Amino acid sequence: MLSQTDIERYRADGYIVPDYRVPEAVLDGIRVSHDRLIARYPEFEDYCPALLALDAWFLNVARIPEIVDMVGQLIGPDIALWNSSFFAKPARKGSRTPWHQDGRYWPIRPLATCSVWIAVDPSTTENGCLRVLPGSHRQRRLMAHGINGAEGLSLPLELADSEYDESEARDIVLQQGQVSLHDVFLAHGSEPNLSDRPRRGMTLRYMPTTSVYDRELAARQSSRRGGLLDLTERTLYLMRGEDRSDGRNDYRMRS
Repeated sequence: MLSQTDIERYRADGYIVPDYRVPEAVLDGIRVSHDRLIARYPEFEDYCPALLALDAWFLNVARIPEIVDMVGQLIGPDIALWNSSFFAKPARKGSRTPWHQDGRYWPIRPLATCSVWIAVDPSTTENGCLRVLPGSHRQRRLMAHGINGAEGLSLPLELADSEYDESEARDIVLQQGQVSLHDVFLAHGSEPNLSDRPRRGMTLRYMPTTSVYDRELAARQSSRRGGLLDLTERTLYLMRGEDRSDGRNDYRMRS
């Protein structure tokens, strides 16, 4: 469980690295399942935006009680899982993720999500760890973004230069099995992996059930972006508590 100090730091900075580690047996399962997924879908070698649509095994990770407990301390007791992704960053190959806010991509209203980032390998400055702008979430607003169509990027939207000061960036260095949790409005990104070591990271996206996954909005967003960022087919899982969306969330499966 998170301490009160942890919770206050999350509110202030927009992220937290708790005193928790994913068990080694679970990490082994993630690696085996990811290898299996890449063997079937080699196009997702670097970035897979929707793990659960391709292999439901990864739902086992999302159900880990300690992880759901921590998320519940931050977003409340009524929790839905709406996505899981994999950022693999192979050695000497991993792409750069430009500065952005997740909420610019997501069809959730009101916008609310706690993302859990699991370090399947050590995540370091050298191999492209997650970088954040502490406190950038506090105004609870989506900042200006532009399209960056350059090669070697995992995502196309990039935070406008006027919106941030990169000198304030902080690297989230994680040992194998450590996790970080971050807020939907937190600005973050990562550099390419230029090292000889892979930097595999799995993410879990949880929202309070008072928010709605808007599939009509997802369809409009996907029609503009297409490809790997199509958001219309995400499955919602009621992980804990009750649905507080007045029936507007279409839980296709309850955990």
